[in-house]
Amino acid sequence: MRSGFVLAAVACCSAIALGAPAASAASDGARQAEVSTRGADVMPFALKATTHIFTKTSDGGVQEVVARNPHDTEQIRLIREHLHRIEQDFRNGDFSAPAQIHGKAMPGLAELRRARPGEVEIRYQDLDNGGELRYSTRNAALVAALHQWFDAQLSDHGADAMAGRMAGPMHDQMMGR
Repeated sequence: MRSGFVLAAVACCSAIALGAPAASAASDGARQAEVSTRGADVMPFALKATTHIFTKTSDGGVQEVVARNPHDTEQIRLIREHLHRIEQDFRNGDFSAPAQIHGKAMPGLAELRRARPGEVEIRYQDLDNGGELRYSTRNAALVAALHQWFDAQLSDHGADAMAGRMAGPMHDQMMGR
């Protein structure tokens, strides 16, 4: 009788423990769907037709948005248009677009909003299949904020985003920059 109780308790605890990741994955999926819906109001390109790549660097990071189909000139045009607008907004201290998509409490966003003008350098560059924004700063707290912000975007965009694999001067050389 006692061993039956123990087995039932172990089975119950195992089910709860095994169910926890599934519940977490379900909540992540719900969050990603919510972000995707809000993103459509801010980003003119089709999220499912693009990939966001976030590469952390020692002085900030690189955010690339590329069309999954390198021949989709309309998506490429829309990516570039959006990133140019984001570059200008961020230079002016306007972070309303990521706040609208990811929420006002998005990790790293408050610190980026408090940065002095020019404290985070933001440069746009065309890529063959999209565009990129390169963020750099000498302020370690802002580097940390950028990294938190990148992590939040990776989580929120799910399968439509990926972490970059390389960062730094060697990566730049390989990319012809």
